[in-house]
Amino acid sequence: MVSDRREGLLLALGQTVIANGFILLRQRMSGCAEGVQLILRVRGPESGLLMLEERLGSHHLVRSFESGPADDAPAPVTVAVAMEREAATGATVRAVEPQAVGSIATARVEILLPQLARSYPNINILIQALRTELPPAQREPTLVHVGQRVGTWVYKRDFALGGRLSLRDALRRIATPALRPLVRAEPDGDALLVDNSPFFQPGHDASCHFLRGLLEGLLGGAHGIDGLVATEHQCRGGGAGACRFEFGH
Repeated sequence: MVSDRREGLLLALGQTVIANGFILLRQRMSGCAEGVQLILRVRGPESGLLMLEERLGSHHLVRSFESGPADDAPAPVTVAVAMEREAATGATVRAVEPQAVGSIATARVEILLPQLARSYPNINILIQALRTELPPAQREPTLVHVGQRVGTWVYKRDFALGGRLSLRDALRRIATPALRPLVRAEPDGDALLVDNSPFFQPGHDASCHFLRGLLEGLLGGAHGIDGLVATEHQCRGGGAGACRFEFGH
């Protein structure tokens, strides 16, 4: 499809997918001669497929639409949405201020945080949309920062009346229940295993940056273990069976 607007495009269509009872499994955005192509892979009830196709095809941001089963899907429960961004001719050029390599997209974060608070715990599509929109140099620091902010917010909302705990107790009594609405998490000594994280970036440098920041916000800072740093030693995005987070300070 051809869209007049890039920012928020994935978020808008992802919300349509979720509102129609489907789950967003994967998205891919790439450049092409006409602009940008985006493919969404979703899963849901076959009985709702026609309605989802109608809603996506008639979305005000969508100018052209194509759907079909994924190559490896046994049944037609996957929709591929091909989207082509506006061509260079006649496209609106938006000036942005240069940012230092590895800097946090502060303005984008401050816009996003209220949306995360309103949508929590249904935030996967918001995090994935942010990851897709960020340039590579800003992706890790921004996602970690957002995770830290969300983790601190969840701690203050749900766990602020508790006292200081050892790392092992904090993993069991804070991290595990706090993550339960988002992922399946299980303590493993002084580490934490997550076997279904949707927050990773597939590939060679796979890492759940947002989830790492979330754990630092939950367990560290003024209310927790001073100087705590979460490190992801293995990630599902890199082919591991589970994401493993270890902690130092």
